[in-house]
Amino acid sequence: MPPLKLGIPKGSLQDSTVELFARAGWRVSVSSRSYYPTIDDPEIECMLVRAQEMARYVEHGGLDCGLTGKDWIIESGADVQEVAELVYSKTSLGRVRWVLAVAENSNINSVKDLEGKVIATEAVRMTEKYLERNGVKARVEFSWGATEVKVPKLADAIVEITETGSSLRANRLRIVDTLLESETWFIANRAAWKDPRKREKIDGLAMLLDGAIKAYSRVGLLLNVRREDLENVIATLPSLRNPTISQLSDPNWVAINTIVEEKTVRQLIPKLKAARAEGIVEYPLNKVVY
Repeated sequence: MPPLKLGIPKGSLQDSTVELFARAGWRVSVSSRSYYPTIDDPEIECMLVRAQEMARYVEHGGLDCGLTGKDWIIESGADVQEVAELVYSKTSLGRVRWVLAVAENSNINSVKDLEGKVIATEAVRMTEKYLERNGVKARVEFSWGATEVKVPKLADAIVEITETGSSLRANRLRIVDTLLESETWFIANRAAWKDPRKREKIDGLAMLLDGAIKAYSRVGLLLNVRREDLENVIATLPSLRNPTISQLSDPNWVAINTIVEEKTVRQLIPKLKAARAEGIVEYPLNKVVY
C-alpha cells in the first residue's frame, strides 16, 4: 500500500498537533525549510497545509486525511468524512469561538445593527450565512490578517476566532455575539475511507489521537487497601470506569488501580489517606482508550 497522505495543520495548530502525535506514539519532525515533515512510520507521508485549506485538499484526494477545524470544514463547504472529534486547540483542550466584535464605544449591540455596515473577516461564507439567517444585509470583506486592527477605521465590525477573548480586549474590542463554537476534527477523503487498508490506518490514528487527548487531563492512581476498609475507599474514589481491584500476597490487602481527573488529585489523596489507603502512587498517562 502506498503511504497514507496525512495533512498536518500549518500555523496556530501546528505545535499542539505535533505534541499530540508524540503523545499518541508518532514522532513528527518539522523543518522550517520544508513543507514535508518526517514521521517515524513508513506507512505515513506528512505534508504541512493551512487548516483553512485542509478540507478542500482532503476532499479532492491530494491528501487522504488531515486535521482541521470544524469551522474550516463549514467555511470551505468540502465533502469529507468526519472521522473523529479531537477537542484541542492552540493553547488548550477546548473549543474556539467565532465571534462578532466591535469597538468598545460602538453603538452596534446586536446583529440587527449591522444593516448596511462593513464586516471584515477571514470566514466570509460563515459570516454571510449568519447575516442571511438574521435577515441582515451588510458588506462582508475578506481579511488577510490583523483583523482586530480594522475596527473602526476600515470596518464597522469583525468576525474573528478567539479562545479566551484576551486579544480582542487588548485591542479594545467588545464581543456582540457568537456565530460558532468549533473544535478540531480528524477528516478523511471519502475514497480513502472506503479503502479497507487506508481505513484501518486512519481508524488507528484517530483512536490513538483521541486516547492521547483523553489522557491529557487525567492521571493514574495506585493504592493499597485493607479489605475491611475497601468499601469506604471505593466510596471516596471517583473513576472513569470501575476501578481494578487486585489481590495482594497478604489476603487481608488488595491493590486498587484507577484513573481520575488530575485536578481532583490534591483533594482526593488526603481523603484516601483518611479512609486508610496506603502506598498511594500517582502516575502520568499517555493514552486512555476505551
